[in-house]
Amino acid sequence: MSMNDAALLDIRNATIWRGTTRVFDRLDLVIGQHERVAILGPNGAGKTTLLKTINRELYPVAAPDSHVKILGQQHWNVWELRRHIGIVSHDLQQRYTPTTTAVEVVVSGFYSSIGVHGSLARQVTAAQLDTARTTLDRLGIGDLADTPLQSMSTGQQRRCLLGRALVHDPETLILDEPTAGLDFAASFDYLERIRGLASSGHNIVLVTHHLNEIPPEVERVIVLKQGAIAADGPKAEVLDGELLSSVYETAIRVAEFDGYYLAYPG
Repeated sequence: MSMNDAALLDIRNATIWRGTTRVFDRLDLVIGQHERVAILGPNGAGKTTLLKTINRELYPVAAPDSHVKILGQQHWNVWELRRHIGIVSHDLQQRYTPTTTAVEVVVSGFYSSIGVHGSLARQVTAAQLDTARTTLDRLGIGDLADTPLQSMSTGQQRRCLLGRALVHDPETLILDEPTAGLDFAASFDYLERIRGLASSGHNIVLVTHHLNEIPPEVERVIVLKQGAIAADGPKAEVLDGELLSSVYETAIRVAEFDGYYLAYPG
């Protein structure tokens, strides 16, 4: 099977631990390459573990009838994988020092590093710097290229992280709680950029707590609960008050407006 035909993610019968906690026990999950998917679930459901597995930070327990394949391969060079999958997370944002500039954040995407320091800084090419500045322009913050993170709003910082993921022009973007810590204006701006990326052909995997973060372009929703798949299917079927109430163990009602879904107390 060529990489073009392979699933983005093919997890078969996988047991995955995070530290001393067994998060998934014999998990089966397939996400196609050209899908736009949201992954929901309460805290502790396994969302972060699933992300770390896709990102090659965690591996399943080796077993003959078990595998985790990304784009058809079980073994990846992490740098090569970044050309296909870009990840943006709040956690990643926290790891940058406040004095790192926007352009340094974006350039670090070429090296899968946090910033570009020491000998790494000497490897950066003029072409990479050029691409980084162009990427920041595309995200509307080109004028902040040489500004340190500490002098930016949280929304501008998050756009730098998106730029870091976009330098390779990956086909797939994985967004972990994309609007965490953002106010309405920054949040809506960011969601509009994600919609633009989806419309221009990028595959989107969105991990979130918030139904209103799920853009209309997302067609499939997977709900995790305590390391198991509680629901998986078309958005309109899964984002159902009764189903979500049982997963979150609290009364939830759901309303739909213009392709967006909102949850409110039942």
